[in-house]
Amino acid sequence: MSNALPIDRDQYGTVEILRPRGEIDLSVSPSFRRALLDSLNAGRDVIVDMTGVAYIDSSGIASLAEALHHAKRNGRRLALARLPETAMKVLRIARLDQVFPIQAEPDPGFGE
Repeated sequence: MSNALPIDRDQYGTVEILRPRGEIDLSVSPSFRRALLDSLNAGRDVIVDMTGVAYIDSSGIASLAEALHHAKRNGRRLALARLPETAMKVLRIARLDQVFPIQAEPDPGFGE
């Protein structure tokens, strides 16, 4: 059984900023995936503010990649913001730093 990942949310028009907190690993990645897809399915563009993420493993990265694919397929946008160096390393290794829009600071204007 998976655990729920704590996620704070702020909405700015059609843009939702998700702020997950803690470690995103196999035990919480299903709830992370669900939160991402729920926001996208509600017709929102999504920014994932990674400030509070201490660790992310391949299952968390897979959740992000699936959400990005889902967003593009449905005319929505997904961006990552404030990536800790550990998360950035994982993205670089997988060459996903070239795929995801990455923001230094969450910018709700990106969806306009």
